[in-house]
Amino acid sequence: MSDMDQVNIGESLRRLREARHISMRTLAKISGLSANALSMIERSKTSPSVSTLYKLADALEVPVTSFFGSPVELQQVIHLRALDRSRIPIIRGTWEGLGGEKFIGRVEPFVLTLETGADSGPAPLVHTGHEFVFCLTGNIEYKVEESSFLLLPGDSLLFAAHLSHRWRNAGQDPANVLIVLSGFSESDHPLTTHIPRHT
Repeated sequence: MSDMDQVNIGESLRRLREARHISMRTLAKISGLSANALSMIERSKTSPSVSTLYKLADALEVPVTSFFGSPVELQQVIHLRALDRSRIPIIRGTWEGLGGEKFIGRVEPFVLTLETGADSGPAPLVHTGHEFVFCLTGNIEYKVEESSFLLLPGDSLLFAAHLSHRWRNAGQDPANVLIVLSGFSESDHPLTTHIPRHT
């Protein structure tokens, strides 16, 4: 059973919003999301993307981990068992957190499971820090500036994340890729720009 099965994001959102005496309309305005989208999330009619969760966390001024239960105190050492990972559906795939959401430092390791044809979206990605990519299964194509790199299982890629980049599953089979975002500025949330967006 995944964390998405164990945790009701909609209930958490409603609890956090009501505790701050913020109306759905006001939260929509602050977060940049529509009131209809917020209603769908609160009624568990749709699953929010990682980027949507970060928008809501910023609007409510809470850590994103607040949506997954009690607020978590950031730790210097994180031991995370496979069954305890945060798992969130994204467009044509799944995002799995590897402890960055609980870690005191500025590093975000995660695994993406990508269906055939999944990509990072129409806009190129640019953020602070560095990006490390390790292909676990299948293959994934990264384009960094004008260079293209096809990663097969065991291949890796490391680059300065201020360089324009994008990715896609270029193969015929699902792919799994480990990505580590690190060294980003304190005000930056590179994960929010790195995950395909949907409501």
